[in-house]
Amino acid sequence: MPADRKNYYWRIAGFYFFYYAFVGMFAPYWSLYLKSISFSAIEIAILMSIQPVMRMIAPNLWGWLADYTGKRLQVVQIAASLSAVCYLGVFATTSFWGMFLVLALMGFFWSASMPLVEATTLTYLGKHSARYGRIRSWGSIGFIVSVVGLGYAFDYIAIVWLLWAGVVCEVGILIFARQIPAISVLAHHTDHQPVKQIIMQPRVIALFSACFMMSVAHGPYYTFYSIYLVEHGYAKSAVGGLWALGVICEIGVFFVMPWLVRRFGFTRILLVSFGAAVLRFMLIGWGVDFLSLLLIAQVLHAATFGAYHAASVGLVHEFFQGRHQSKGQALFGSLTYGAGGMLGGLASGPIWQHYGASVLYSCSAGVALLGLLLILWKQCIASAQQTTQDIRAD
Repeated sequence: MPADRKNYYWRIAGFYFFYYAFVGMFAPYWSLYLKSISFSAIEIAILMSIQPVMRMIAPNLWGWLADYTGKRLQVVQIAASLSAVCYLGVFATTSFWGMFLVLALMGFFWSASMPLVEATTLTYLGKHSARYGRIRSWGSIGFIVSVVGLGYAFDYIAIVWLLWAGVVCEVGILIFARQIPAISVLAHHTDHQPVKQIIMQPRVIALFSACFMMSVAHGPYYTFYSIYLVEHGYAKSAVGGLWALGVICEIGVFFVMPWLVRRFGFTRILLVSFGAAVLRFMLIGWGVDFLSLLLIAQVLHAATFGAYHAASVGLVHEFFQGRHQSKGQALFGSLTYGAGGMLGGLASGPIWQHYGASVLYSCSAGVALLGLLLILWKQCIASAQQTTQDIRAD
């Protein structure tokens, strides 16, 4: 790695830290804040689903703009600035429609940055893309600092102070967005192809479809998990601790991902991740009264998010090269984390309200199982095609 690029690591890592510190503030505790200002379960589900909706719409627009202009870094900086400004609106409203508007505007700009930074990170790593997890682990550290610190704080202070934690995170994102280096995108032989030609490949369709299902499965987790625990008598510090445990395990798997990729490959890692998700959501749905089972469920976060995310992003980077990198990561985020998270979040409200948490998380397990079967089916087809090619070669 050239000497003038060594300090790039910390600039990118700093952005990941504050970006996911914001997630650590928002995902576990924002639903508790909304509940504290008297929103219903369905209203909370709708408001918590706004970010996935924006992740479905916005990244494609920003990714296209970044690839069209060739100014990926400037797009990240503009998006980070407007996100910070829009976030300040949470101090001005406690009405449903007011909060809806603020979160929609903030989410539109906030969700734009990460796919572009992911593309920048993988371009920076070049042929060492298996090391992605080690940079991404700083996002997990930011998440832990946020979720644990706020969890303990909210045992002693009012949940309304959550709003100020968001300000700190937004400012940090803005500062490091201005520190990320501009890295040239290398030309690739697929540059002349329309991006649709890449998307319509069966392997790409299978990956996006399965990852969509994984995001649907996680929708109830990000929407109601904290409320679920608090309603079963867990202190907010314990809630923060359980969230943090999952992310600590996630960091561990990020650091061993280079070895895992060399030993098993991305597809096998995904198969294990989906299988772990089925078990994890069943444990959450039916074992909430047993701390030991919840601890096991959170340890499985290493597979259901850590290994899953690194493997899926790695595959997207293999499929979308050259000038299609930003669009590829944006499409992946939109169609999986965006559309899948939106559907999972919106569906979780009525199911939670009418059928209860155990049924809700059983549905999550069922959707994860569908994703597992899809990946397994595509793997079987690929193996059969390889066998046919080997026979013809002989």
